[in-house]
Amino acid sequence: MIDEVSGAVVEQGMLDPLQSRIVGVSEHAQRIKLHNELHARPHELLKAPMQVSQLVLLSDNRVIDEELRLITQLCERYSVSPPVQEARHFSAQFGSFRFKWERHTEFSMYTFFVKMPFEVPFADPAIKHVPKEWLETLPGEVLSATHLAIEHKSRPQRNLEALSTLFASNTVIGAKVVAGSAIVWTDNKIHADGFSRILIHDVDLRRRQAGRLVQRLLEIETYRMLALIPLSTARKYLPELAIFDRQLAELTDNNCNCQTHADEQKLLNDLTRLAAEIERISAVTNQRFNASAAYYNIVKMRINELREQRIQGLQMFHEFMEQRLSPAMATCDSVNCNLELLSTRVARASALLRTRVDIAMEGQTRDLLSSMDKRAKLQLRMQETVEGLSVVVLSYYLLGMVAYALKALKSSGVSVNVEISTGLAIPVVLGIVFVSVRRLRRLASDD
Repeated sequence: MIDEVSGAVVEQGMLDPLQSRIVGVSEHAQRIKLHNELHARPHELLKAPMQVSQLVLLSDNRVIDEELRLITQLCERYSVSPPVQEARHFSAQFGSFRFKWERHTEFSMYTFFVKMPFEVPFADPAIKHVPKEWLETLPGEVLSATHLAIEHKSRPQRNLEALSTLFASNTVIGAKVVAGSAIVWTDNKIHADGFSRILIHDVDLRRRQAGRLVQRLLEIETYRMLALIPLSTARKYLPELAIFDRQLAELTDNNCNCQTHADEQKLLNDLTRLAAEIERISAVTNQRFNASAAYYNIVKMRINELREQRIQGLQMFHEFMEQRLSPAMATCDSVNCNLELLSTRVARASALLRTRVDIAMEGQTRDLLSSMDKRAKLQLRMQETVEGLSVVVLSYYLLGMVAYALKALKSSGVSVNVEISTGLAIPVVLGIVFVSVRRLRRLASDD
């Protein structure tokens, strides 16, 4: 049977594959989800004559519930089974038109298909069959709006004059695509109704080929617009980056002319401020520039998949994109690369300044240690001098005490010569005091 949301084939008995076991081994929790990514957002099966209208609305993921609610309202209006709550894409027939919805990270695609004969392409586009009051409630901002028409192979191929009238005298580009199975024309202009226009002439398209071709052409329109979103931002920051480049050159030159610590501190403050400005811009733009590069790669891939063949006198799609889109993308890429280069150069300049400061600090530390060494030696000499004086002073007082003791003995009747005895005691006292002081100093050093 067919899954109403994705259009994928689901075999009977496999509605809950995660509960199954293969040869008795449990399945990975995300096996089915990862496998089905290959079949997500399938293309429609289309057949000429066909009118297609697509709206691409920028919005964040917070509006998904609102989108599903509005789609459910449309389903109720036409008695169609609504999408499940977790759906990110949906396709169903609504009366005279078929509706397809795809939710992406930052935008949603609303595509409408009407199969009926037409004489003038774009005169009665598919979106006119959709309730206007419902369209007006869609959340988001229009980024891309496209009308596409597939002419039946029985209709004669239009000449350049007819194409000029159809595309309001704008320059038309075109090519044979899909190995000559179809011819595609467009002018890449927004017309008075706010939509751009693409015309496909069916030469020998199968239904699947037609569906893939329409999806590729609409994705080229969508992703080229998404790729161009940061262009205005890039142009805005180009003059600032030029100023930053000059400032960095001046600061790098000043790094060689610093004379004092105050000069170095001022230079470091200037480099820090410049680095902060560059990182601020990088933080604001980096994600957008990276997304733009990814979208641009998708555009180039989709154009390659067209397999274009030249129509005499007309510019092909890849030529137009190379001339018009590539310079804009080069501008965005240049700004992104300049930001990264400036950030690297500021980091190098800061590293050089830090190295200079570190070397200066090492020199100051060396001088300080040398000065401390000199002070220590001087202190040692002074200590030795004081130690010698201490020996003399202590010896003097001890000799005085010896003299008093001898005098006391003499007064008690002991026959002793005080002066001779005192003189003889001098070397003994000096020796004892000297040895004692040295021993005390050694004990203090050991502690």
